[in-house]
Amino acid sequence: MAANSQLLLELEARLDPECIQSDVDVIAAYAQDRAVFEGAGSAAVLVMPRSTAEVVATVEAATSAGVPIVPRGAGTGLTGAANATDGCVLLSLHRMNQILEIDVINRMCRVQPGVINSDLKDAVAKHDLFYPPDPASFEMSSVGGNVATNAGGLCCVKYGVTRDYVVGLEVVLASGAVIRTGRRTLKSTTGLDLTGLFVGSEGVLGVITEITLKLVPAPPPPATAVAYFDQLPHAGETIVEVFKRGYEPSMMEILDRASLRQVDAVYNMGLDVEAACLLLIQTSGDHASASIEAIASICRATGATYVAHVDDPAEGEMLVEVRRRVWPAFERLGKAMLPEDVAVPRQHLPELMAGIVAIGERHELELPTIGHAGDGNMHPLLIFNGEDENEVDRVKTAFAEIVKLALSLGGTIAAEHGVGTLKRAFVSEEIGPTELGAMEAIRAALDPDRRFNPGKKL
Repeated sequence: MAANSQLLLELEARLDPECIQSDVDVIAAYAQDRAVFEGAGSAAVLVMPRSTAEVVATVEAATSAGVPIVPRGAGTGLTGAANATDGCVLLSLHRMNQILEIDVINRMCRVQPGVINSDLKDAVAKHDLFYPPDPASFEMSSVGGNVATNAGGLCCVKYGVTRDYVVGLEVVLASGAVIRTGRRTLKSTTGLDLTGLFVGSEGVLGVITEITLKLVPAPPPPATAVAYFDQLPHAGETIVEVFKRGYEPSMMEILDRASLRQVDAVYNMGLDVEAACLLLIQTSGDHASASIEAIASICRATGATYVAHVDDPAEGEMLVEVRRRVWPAFERLGKAMLPEDVAVPRQHLPELMAGIVAIGERHELELPTIGHAGDGNMHPLLIFNGEDENEVDRVKTAFAEIVKLALSLGGTIAAEHGVGTLKRAFVSEEIGPTELGAMEAIRAALDPDRRFNPGKKL
């Protein structure tokens, strides 16, 4: 869809021509995130601002022309939250990629939304500080996108998710007004928490143009353990026991048999491919070594068939690499992959994993499962032939059944990937009508014409 003439006139009157791109092939390259099944519409134009003022100008132009706006970061999302809608202004924030300030005294930093997560980690590490949120895409996902989706990661079990580190925001509203939420002080109880309102909102309330983040002191190198189990319930018992005894792992990941077999087939890492699952655990802090030894003992006592632990950071990173290689190992199959993202209370993980296995068998699907066992967040990978309509139908049915299984266990339909369009139909199954009504009222107050990211999140 070509840009309409009024929209182009409005944009050209307000912006440097370098910010505006109307080539349909270029627009198409920015129009979709990594979600499977979630198609993108035809955007009218791509705008690539370099400042908050240019975002304001874009919003004003879109309002004058009566067209919607779809903000996007690096496009690494998995739910269609950044996908273009027909006739929209596609607003890519990748040029706003400056680290504006690192405040060592107050352990904070200010960044633009296009800063890449790993670049921020590297920058603050030079000051012996640490930005914990680490989504699997941390080497290519933007901080703005992480905030918009409230991204998680491998170390959430100890350090929390993106929300826990957002101190304040600068946001452009649908009216074109710019607001700043939060404060630069370590404490504040003034007013309502508008910062928390925008975190995880997927761009439906406003465009985030600056982010103030909390940092923590750089932790010492972690200690690492691996434990194989021949039965899922034994692994579940281990997870419960670790937390019951008061230990706080900085990472606790689980890989099922199908994942172990594929990783070993591709990378030849000498894994136990007959085990039901592998637990990968790290501890950090002053007592990391003692904690990992104690957790290893718990693993043995609860039925692990093999346990090993190391204090050397390099050896530990080699063990973590098993987890990081799951996705690329399955990509080698050349098939479509649809990742699930559900979470349940920790004690229900064995039931969730057993249920996922049963769903895969019932629908005759490849359904390997990995996840963040420490916080109950599982990522089953539905792997299938996208050209086979029958198989696609089975995948969609299995996807819905996994969502319903998580809800039946007191869980959530979307733990860290967001909702987008992929899970929008399931939102009302988790959130009641009164709560949804309150959310809609807030959205209407900030964006009465639903100009921002229509059709997403709610």
